[in-house]
Amino acid sequence: MKKILATLGAAALTAGAAQAGGIDRTGQSTGILFEKGNYAEFSFSHVSPSISGVGASSGIGTGISLATPTPGQASGDMAANYNQIAGGLKYQFNDRLSAALIVDQPFGADVYYPAGTTYFARGSTASIDTMAMTGLLKYTTASNVSVYGGLKYQTMSAVASVPFIKSYTGKAERDGGYGYVVGAAYEKPEIALRVALTYSSKVKHDFAVVETSTQAGLTSLASTMQVETPQSLNLEFQSGVAKDTLVFGSVRWVDWSNFKIAPKIYNTLTGGGSLVSYDHDTITYTLGVGRKLNDNWAVSASLGYEKAHGGFSANLGPHDGKKSLTLAAIYTRDNMKITGGLSYTKIGDAQTTLNNTVTAANFNDNHAVGVGIKVGYSF
Repeated sequence: MKKILATLGAAALTAGAAQAGGIDRTGQSTGILFEKGNYAEFSFSHVSPSISGVGASSGIGTGISLATPTPGQASGDMAANYNQIAGGLKYQFNDRLSAALIVDQPFGADVYYPAGTTYFARGSTASIDTMAMTGLLKYTTASNVSVYGGLKYQTMSAVASVPFIKSYTGKAERDGGYGYVVGAAYEKPEIALRVALTYSSKVKHDFAVVETSTQAGLTSLASTMQVETPQSLNLEFQSGVAKDTLVFGSVRWVDWSNFKIAPKIYNTLTGGGSLVSYDHDTITYTLGVGRKLNDNWAVSASLGYEKAHGGFSANLGPHDGKKSLTLAAIYTRDNMKITGGLSYTKIGDAQTTLNNTVTAANFNDNHAVGVGIKVGYSF
């Protein structure tokens, strides 16, 4: 029972963190550190968001705006499907000391407003890509308290085309930066109990940026830009509550209010605006239950919640809060285990603006579906 139940707490992540706060995509779990013995895993997930809105205002109010709202005009689905890959290797040196290497894509965005509409943002595109490699060491005491930490190397690139802002285009070349991870945990294996608290630092990137626009005097510029992906704190827990039954959950805080991507020409054109920024931090809650069916099969279900904060959302990220349901199953045979997951996310309604004064569009009743598979092998 312990072997199967101990893995159910991470099953909810298999289908990807579809449309989580900001541009969060993985949740940056360190769960692989708590696998028994030597262990390797690989996962793949596919997320299909559906996000569309309708123009709301015929007047632009006061403030700077380089486009006119298109009342009643539909945006079309502006969120592209995307795939996620991740992998990890954990090695147990002895009863006390272990290490892990994790490779994932912690942050990302894919925006493609259809060109064949009459919506003001038609033809706008943007993408953010990251890849991270994290090396961790974990030391466990005789009282089942463990401490762990290590370094992270992360690469990031971004590109955007925003026709309604003076035919703006911008490209940030891929850059690498370093951060760190520290954490502590307590375990009671006989009841599959584990509580782990993990801090991940911000990672600073110094980009070489090339921008263009049709604005006189700002037609082209090569410059530099600093971006810091946010610091975060994860509290993850699980515990057996009855025979063959496990309860698990997590609380994740991310410092999105200090994150922004603001290239120089775009910032000037919009009077101090950012391509991507957020007014609030996010706290994401997950709570689930897992059940062992027999020696080979176990299943789980979990709910996720992220509060909506209100106010305006960015035209390149029109969502605010979420609710999710994830179903997962684990098949274990000998040293192999295969986890499959399906996640449905109700994306929170949002309003966008062109001038921080008047609503330009309403994005309502949107969702995302994620499917994923993870294969793990103990050796």
